[in-house]
Amino acid sequence: MNYFKILCFVWAFIGIGSRIIMGIMGEKWKEWELNSAYKTKRPAAISILLVIGIVIVIYTWIQVILTDVHLSWIIALLVSMVVIKIGSLIFNYNGFRQFASDMLNSKRKMMTLNAGVIVYSIVLVFMGIYLY
Repeated sequence: MNYFKILCFVWAFIGIGSRIIMGIMGEKWKEWELNSAYKTKRPAAISILLVIGIVIVIYTWIQVILTDVHLSWIIALLVSMVVIKIGSLIFNYNGFRQFASDMLNSKRKMMTLNAGVIVYSIVLVFMGIYLY
């Protein structure tokens, strides 16, 4: 199994898995996300995850360049979009936290986000099966 296929499946698993956990936890998820994951002061764990995210983006593009996997640039481009979230967390943490709070406190926005994540995760599974 190549790196791009693994990346698709892991990312899809995280997307679908997090939605399942959110459904099981209900309101406790919102409390956890606002009081633990995105505390008023940026937690140290966020910095570690930011570094991991940047490393994954760089490593993915290196793999695109060094391996001959057809259409690998597509998943690399999608992974690179994570840089937008990373930038928000680094340079505008309070703004990102407010965005997260707004999302978590709106049932309509959360349903839209969850639907989007599930569809995106399904697309990743199909990419992992048929593209890579």
